[in-house]
Amino acid sequence: MKNVVLTGMPAAGKSTVGVILAKRLGLNFTDSDVYIQAREGRRLSEIIREEGMERFKALEESHLCGMEATATVIATGGSVIYGRRAMDHLATHGLVVYLHTPLSVLLERLSDLEARGVVIQPGMSVESLYHERHPLYMACAHLVIPTEGLTPSGVADVVHEALINREGEIWR
Repeated sequence: MKNVVLTGMPAAGKSTVGVILAKRLGLNFTDSDVYIQAREGRRLSEIIREEGMERFKALEESHLCGMEATATVIATGGSVIYGRRAMDHLATHGLVVYLHTPLSVLLERLSDLEARGVVIQPGMSVESLYHERHPLYMACAHLVIPTEGLTPSGVADVVHEALINREGEIWR
């Protein structure tokens, strides 16, 4: 069975929606940030602070290219979109779903970017990051799910329905 790969900006709700969706679909769940932290033995923010953003992106891509998940909902880190090989690997083994969350909502949710381990250039605003990443998420997505006004459970409902409409019985 294919994986469901949730992409989107930091604070889009990928992990929360992913857990709900995995339960509904009877699939495993993996948070790629937690997966990387476990393999590296340290938090994302530590990796970024100690080794820099470029090294972190290379580590992220390497770990995700080596991930051998099946029948799993994978909540990706927001920066995975910069790793072409990682995105190709994830797309080969699953359906990529972009949880499109409006910038205004992200601004309300995002506070301490450094503590979250967000890959963002020094001095770059959340708005600039959004405008940089949004086209990348759109280009890689098999499905785009608008999340505005929905609870995490509501987003999971919409994703589930979209999967059924796209793939049929496999997701019932």
